[in-house]
Amino acid sequence: MNWDDLRCFLSVGRLESLSAAARQLRIDPATVGRRIARLEESMGAALFAKSPQGYALTEAGQRLMGHATRAEAALAAGEAEVAGQGAAGLSGQIRIGAPDGVANFLLPQVCASISEENPELEIQIVALPRLFNLTKREADVAITVSAPTAGRLMVKKISDYHLHLAATRDYLARTPPIRELMDLRHHRLVGYIPDMIFDKELDYLGEVGAERVPLASNSVSVQFNWIAAGAGVGIIHDFSLPHQPDLVRVLPERISLRRSFYLVRHADDTRLERMNRFATLLSDRLRGEIQRREAIP
Repeated sequence: MNWDDLRCFLSVGRLESLSAAARQLRIDPATVGRRIARLEESMGAALFAKSPQGYALTEAGQRLMGHATRAEAALAAGEAEVAGQGAAGLSGQIRIGAPDGVANFLLPQVCASISEENPELEIQIVALPRLFNLTKREADVAITVSAPTAGRLMVKKISDYHLHLAATRDYLARTPPIRELMDLRHHRLVGYIPDMIFDKELDYLGEVGAERVPLASNSVSVQFNWIAAGAGVGIIHDFSLPHQPDLVRVLPERISLRRSFYLVRHADDTRLERMNRFATLLSDRLRGEIQRREAIP
């Protein structure tokens, strides 16, 4: 079995597109198609079903995908060992998938320090308000707000973090006082678009009985900027509060939420010393940054 053919198979299987796989591999789409055809001929089975939506793995393709992924991980581990990456600084490219809250308020500082210590390392942050598919290699590691229970994944808790209702001092000075939860009915709430909450752990306002969210976004950063601009009151990560000194907690004795971050990796990547080292470094730095920021008055 030709490894270049298998690389094309892995790329098409993850991206479900010949053209997308060709761009990723930096070769011509026709070449990708020929390699897939050659692999199917050697296997004696169709590996993809083509449709207007793209290339979907057949049952045979799904069976091969698991073996091909493990072969890819074993080859990467061998390359790293031969190159001596177990002892030297980290190098190569690593992509982190994360919700935009942690991506905007924590990862820039954490990844900048890791990059400074490992100048040959390329770190990419994909900040999207959704779950990431590690099987399709949308990211090498993902940070989540709940622990996945399906798939060949390795899940490690990074840290707890806290959230509170908050608003600017100016907003609170020009609006009716908030002494009880029921007082929130007289205020403009900021939060998630209800039908775009991708994880139940993010349904913050549901815990305070909010029936209506006049200012809603699927992005934590948009919500934060609305609240920081004095447009309303909403749930904010404690680690984001230092970014806007004018923000203050509202009803902290009544509304105090605790959530957790998890680091998720593909199980096959645990064979890679480089990825193990990066995962440990990322987890430790994130935990420290959360603790530092939450300790700021």
